[in-house]
Amino acid sequence: MASRFLFVALFSLAVFHVSSVPSQLQDFCVADLNSQVFVNGFICKNPNAVSEDDFFFSGLDKAANTSNYMGSNVTAVSVTNLPGLNTLGISLTRQDFGSYGLVPPHIHPRATELLVIVEGTIQAVFISSTNYQMYDKVLNKGDVFVFPQGMIHFQYNRNSTNAVAFSALSSENPGLVYMANAAFGSNPSISDDVLAKTFQLDKKTIDLLQARFSTTH
Repeated sequence: MASRFLFVALFSLAVFHVSSVPSQLQDFCVADLNSQVFVNGFICKNPNAVSEDDFFFSGLDKAANTSNYMGSNVTAVSVTNLPGLNTLGISLTRQDFGSYGLVPPHIHPRATELLVIVEGTIQAVFISSTNYQMYDKVLNKGDVFVFPQGMIHFQYNRNSTNAVAFSALSSENPGLVYMANAAFGSNPSISDDVLAKTFQLDKKTIDLLQARFSTTH
């Protein structure tokens, strides 16, 4: 267990050092998640109201429930549940995989992701914008793989045994866009004419997919 968190700490520091977030102008800027002021990120909480708990999160030692359709579960530690991360340009996830579990194709629009495997075997894949080149690597315990910012990527457990991975991301609020949900579950929905032509499918199939991914039902 200790080795797992050593990996996480080391790779979190690595991402922090390559972060593009500007230099700090003060010791910290704990996010005031209740503020009604809209800025690029979150406004700072009054330092006199800051406590140790603003820099603390607990629970990444616990496996998450993977009894869902994808067979995976991602526990994210970002500015929304660890306010002390605000302006620091770093966040973290724990990824639990059940038998043949999948974190489906997605992007992080604001972050590069550094993945380390701590249990099991994971197939890590991303697609570049150059001729849609696919980069595909099978990772075992202790292996590391990087997903460049904005690239479509996914992680797949190739075995029937469980797997666990951790990721450090170069933003306190990296964003997450699942490709299928964006295409078929947008609100309001994208026209089925557009989707049918884009995916070269008949409208009946598109309608079935939109019903499955709909965010309005």
